[in-house]
Amino acid sequence: MKVVKTNIEEVIIFEPTIFGDHRGWFMETYSKEKFKELGVNTDFIQDNHSFSAQKGTLRGLHFQLDPKAQSKLVRCTKGEILDVAVDLRKDSPTYKKWVGVKLTESNKKQLLIPMGFAHGFLTLTEDVEVQYKVNEYYSPLNDRSIRFDDPEIGVEWGIENPILSEKDLKAPNLSDSDVNFKY
Repeated sequence: MKVVKTNIEEVIIFEPTIFGDHRGWFMETYSKEKFKELGVNTDFIQDNHSFSAQKGTLRGLHFQLDPKAQSKLVRCTKGEILDVAVDLRKDSPTYKKWVGVKLTESNKKQLLIPMGFAHGFLTLTEDVEVQYKVNEYYSPLNDRSIRFDDPEIGVEWGIENPILSEKDLKAPNLSDSDVNFKY
């Protein structure tokens, strides 16, 4: 597995080794031992799988407050997405900075999004499936969102009018949220 750094040190791209022949291919998407060797000691406890039917669907920016914050290991298993991580840790040198990575069924890349970051993605094709591991169970009490188009963050999604959920339409800007992450 190859590790690719991003402009935010804690947000990491993993490119798996793919073994292929005339029958198809095989890859290892996660090995606790190998990830530990790479410096990732996250104890993932749940796998999630989402489907978005329409191109231009935007999910995010989502996170859970401490003490139920989540790290995520995200991959796109069907279609293509722009996957985004935003640093919400106050006093971090990369506070309010973001990383965007194209994850596709063909490039098989995975993005590690640590605790203290918001996560969102935009579908770039129809019929998209995204799978991700988390290290904390869903907590409705700690579930939060911030606006995908918050000008204070400035994520460049490349779309004018994405398809949004009611939750994401009503999400506050970062300045109006109760984010409690510290660096």
